[in-house]
Parts: sequence; C-alpha cells; structure tokens
Amino acid sequence: MKSLEGSAVDQAEWDRVKTRLKLEFGESAFKSWVTPITISTFHNGEVELAVPTRFMRDWITTHYAERIRTLWNGENPSVRKITLKVEAARAADAAAKAERAAEKGGEKAPVAVTAGANTARSTQPPRHAAVRPNAAAVQNAVALNGELSAPLDPRYVFDNFVVGKPNEFAYAAAKRVAESDQVSFNPLFLYGGVGLGKTHLMHAIAWEIRQRSPERKVVYLSAEKFMYSFVRALRNQDMVSFKEQFRSVDVLMIDDVQFISGKDSTQEEFFHTFNALVDQGRQIVLSADKSPSNLEEIGDRLRSRLSSGLVADLHPTTFELRLGILDAKAEQLGVVVPPKVKEFLAHKITSNVRELEGALTRLVAHAQLVGGALTLETAQDLLQDLLRAHDRRLTMEEIQKRVAEHFKIRVSDMSSARRSRAVARPRQVAMYLSKQLTSRSLPEIGRAFGGRDHTTVMHAVRKVEELAKADTAFAEDVELLTRMLES
Repeated sequence: MKSLEGSAVDQAEWDRVKTRLKLEFGESAFKSWVTPITISTFHNGEVELAVPTRFMRDWITTHYAERIRTLWNGENPSVRKITLKVEAARAADAAAKAERAAEKGGEKAPVAVTAGANTARSTQPPRHAAVRPNAAAVQNAVALNGELSAPLDPRYVFDNFVVGKPNEFAYAAAKRVAESDQVSFNPLFLYGGVGLGKTHLMHAIAWEIRQRSPERKVVYLSAEKFMYSFVRALRNQDMVSFKEQFRSVDVLMIDDVQFISGKDSTQEEFFHTFNALVDQGRQIVLSADKSPSNLEEIGDRLRSRLSSGLVADLHPTTFELRLGILDAKAEQLGVVVPPKVKEFLAHKITSNVRELEGALTRLVAHAQLVGGALTLETAQDLLQDLLRAHDRRLTMEEIQKRVAEHFKIRVSDMSSARRSRAVARPRQVAMYLSKQLTSRSLPEIGRAFGGRDHTTVMHAVRKVEELAKADTAFAEDVELLTRMLES
C-alpha cells in the first residue's frame, strides 16, 4: 500500500481540492469539516482520509465525500473512491482537550461530547430509534440511480420526520400514499416554503415504497433533471427511449415542479407523461414552493391536472414544532442540549428547518472539536452570521400584506379611500402594528397608507387598543398577527 503522507505531488492535489471546497461551501463549513481532514493512504484508486471523531466521519461521508471524490478525480483520474477512518490518537487528544476545558471552567458541561464518541451523558433513553432503509431498498435505489432516479438520502424517512400542526396533514397524506398498494390520490401535490419538509417527505415516500414493494419501480428526480433529460433526448433524436423510460415507472416523483414554469416544450411533454401514467393507474407525487393555482407561467391544462388530486401544504413551523425538531436532532446526534439553548434557537431561527438543524449541528461539532459547554453565550457567539441574517427589519409592506391576507381584503385597500368597516378596521390594525413593530414615525406610517395624516394614525392606534380591551376575539386576532410578523 502506498502512503500519501510526505508526497508533495499528492499533497498538492489535496490542497487544490481543498481550495475548491472552500469556495463552494464557505469559510465556516470549511473550517468545521474540511480543515481537520488529513490524508492517510492510497491504494487501487481508493484514498483513505483520517478524521478525529466518528461523528465527523459519518457527517463528512454523508455530506462531502462524494464531492471530494469528484473534485479529486478531476485532479487525478486514478482516484475513484474516498473513504474515511477515525484516528484514535487524535480522538484521544481532542477528548483530553475537551475535559481540560470543562475542568478549567469549574463546572461540567451540559453537553458531554467527547471526540471519538457520538454519545452524551444523559439519563433519558432515546424516544425511538430511526428506521433506516433496508439493504434491499438501498440496492434497488442504487440500481435506479445509475439509470434515471436521483439519489435518496437515507436520513429522510418517516421515523425522522417531526410532526406538528403545520405539517400533520401533508405527513398523513404522504404516509397514505407510501403505505397503500392502490393509488390513493393522483397526484399528491406537496407545497410549502424552503426548508419546511417537502423533500424529506418525498424521500420518505420513496424509501417506504421501495421497502414494502421492492419490485415497484420508483423514480425520484428534480424538475430540472426531467427538463435536462427531455432536452438531451430532443438533441439526440431519442424521444422514443425518453418516453419509454418515464412511462414505464410505477411511481413518478418530481421535486420543485415550479422550475418548469415558462418552459413550454417541457410542460407539454410533462403533461403527456402525466396523462399516460394516470391512465395506467400509476402513482404521481409532486412538490413545489407554491400551490398549483399560484404557479406562474404554467399552462391551464397542466395547472388543472396538478390540482386534480390532493393538494397538501406545509405551513411555517410553530415555536413548539421547532423545539420538537431540535429535540429529535439532539437525540439523533446523541447529545443533551440545555433547554435555554433550544428555546433560543427556536425563537431566533424560524423560517427554515435545515438552518435550524444546521445551527444545532454546528454547536455540537464545536463542542466535540474544541470542548467546553453548550451555553447560551456559546450559541450567540458561534451563530453570529446566521442570527444576523434572521434579525431582519420588518417592513410596513410586509405588515400590510399579512394583515390583508388575514382579513381577506386586497393590499391596495390599505392605501385606498374606502371607509367601509370591512376595510377601515384592517387598515387601522395594520397602522397599529406598524407603530408597534417598526421604528417608523407617525407621518411615515401615514404616508405608507395612502398619504394619510399622522393624526389618523394616532386615532387608529387608540381605536385598536380600545377594541382589544373590549373584544376578546379581536384581541386574539391582533395577538396572532403580532406573533406571525415577529416570527
């Protein structure tokens, strides 16, 4: 076996690969995950890399190993595989460092994470062990990946999906489709904002079907890949093969359907593929960031088809659901996180579950690599960049839009001369919230509401306060809007 250590040429290749990784993943991720990697051995096209902990090995294998292999293969075509191992000596050094840091602080760390061990000092057993795809399902997935389907993430299974009020309907619909041998809803159309769980449910459906019925051909891919396959078939004059590929599947799953908006030829072919599969009684599952009725530049025929099955939305997460997600992530990582830290993250990172989980992972990785306790101060310090992005300034335009949606009026009514109660009352609420939640002056607020005088804004604020004291239902409306805008 050839050792790579001390080889200037091979080290230079690795240095160039690291430069590319730093550009692609950013400074923070690079320092956390790439900097600790060292080269160990090279044999028969397989590079073995060394990392200090099992946690790092598992994380890098899942998230970075394939990209490292691709980049390194570009530098050296003989590199065909990347594997990672844990170096015990380095793990022991890191563990000793963490212990010394805890002793120096005069108290035990709330999270006892030592390098080389993915465990924590906890008196509570895990709530459940996540069910992973079995070997047959994985083998089936790998075979299909080589042909048409995109890779499935083994972490995205139903057991790992945290269910709450905002997503329980979509979750129930996805489970029904995955567990039924008959076509339940065709199509099942999942929609919601970024990081709310659409892709997780799509992968979970695919894994469940492949485990229950390995003989069924399940194809999961993005709308972008569908479009690319279609364009390539056109260019190669091979449309017959393209049609056979897509119309012979048992379950077709396409993520991010909004990306075919404005692509007339792709929409036309997708429409015909859709019809062919429905006519054969095959299952279709789709996802997008908006409901079918709100997708722009989608033809009426296709829009009607997309709406013809079950449309299920995933709403923004609540504080309680975000806490549940953090609990599940901490359990998965094998750590105990102080309640104040979880509450802080759940309050501050509200729009994206991936960012929420990523923030916790960053804190745990820091505890493993550097040592010390997971405290509120540590979280504030380590997550400065993420927290700054979420501490955005609320605008009056956002307030007007949210209040108009809540009271079912047009946004333009906020600035109109209409004085009917159905319009005037929501306008007063929006003025009140603008005064409470922004730093704008009364004259500025008045100008944003159709050039009204500052005394009109003062009257609106007083009126809303009076009504909130006298009318419980109205007070609850105002409180709900306030929470929604602050989250």
